[in-house]
Amino acid sequence: MSNIFTIFLFISTLLTGIVWIFYRIKFITKYIYNTKIIKNNEKHTIKKESQLLRSFSSFFPIFFIVFTIRSFVYEPFQIPSGSMMPTLLIGDFILVKKFSYDIKEPITQTSLIHLNDPKRGDIVVFKHPIQSHLNYIKRIIGLPGDKIEYNIKNKNIIIYKNYINHNHNKEKLYINYSDKKPSNFIQKLYFSIDNQDINKKNNNNKKEQIEYNSMYFNIVEENIDNAKHNILLLDYLKQPIENYFQQPGIKKFTWIVPENEYFVMGDNRDNSSDSRYWGFVPNKNLLGKATKIWMSLKKKENEWPIGFRLNRIGNIN
Repeated sequence: MSNIFTIFLFISTLLTGIVWIFYRIKFITKYIYNTKIIKNNEKHTIKKESQLLRSFSSFFPIFFIVFTIRSFVYEPFQIPSGSMMPTLLIGDFILVKKFSYDIKEPITQTSLIHLNDPKRGDIVVFKHPIQSHLNYIKRIIGLPGDKIEYNIKNKNIIIYKNYINHNHNKEKLYINYSDKKPSNFIQKLYFSIDNQDINKKNNNNKKEQIEYNSMYFNIVEENIDNAKHNILLLDYLKQPIENYFQQPGIKKFTWIVPENEYFVMGDNRDNSSDSRYWGFVPNKNLLGKATKIWMSLKKKENEWPIGFRLNRIGNIN
């Protein structure tokens, strides 16, 4: 959807730009012509300019400014799900700095100028490596060459920094976890049952989703190499570990990050579709770094907003 809007802006800028240039050339030509006639004391009937032409060309500066800012400077995104709680909430509107890492051609996202490498802990927006039409937002946990191990019992991360390039380095990156504390965030849990179990007179075999419990998250401070952020955990929630991504020749729950790719995770660890499930994010898929919350609506997923959260406007941790 984001790419469709970019294409729309590009075409609109191009068309209005052509008309704007044509109109300006025509205006200058007519000005020179009229000046010459007045100088020679000649009479000439000035034709009225097409109002439609003038109106259409007047949109060019607007389209040009919006397209330039959105493509190369900042682009707004809305947070649609809770996968980055507690850092980002559903209804947060964020600004993504498009030139954080590369200056890219806006349609194909081809890198034109490389500026900086992503850092561990950056919150990034990227095109999903499998479903490229979707934009995701996650936190960078593993850099190229890192070895990542995930403990499915205590849900802690172990990172061997630059494992590939340093001859299978065994030195672990400093990662510390604070004691768990109860949070105010709630996760609604669902299960599916057969309609026939509810009403045996009903002969259809469709599944019905029934809410059966609401659980409070625990909040934990995760300190990775002195970069601190909070994460949410549901201790009693069974994880779908059978769906975890497994690299060929590497044991499960362990990943070695390839060159020019990144391992990302959501801060809401038990409610996030991330690199644990579908693998790594190529550098070319990165759209930019999330920098600020510029507006926040008080809302739940797939529901209408009921107010504003003014206290959330500002920086992102």
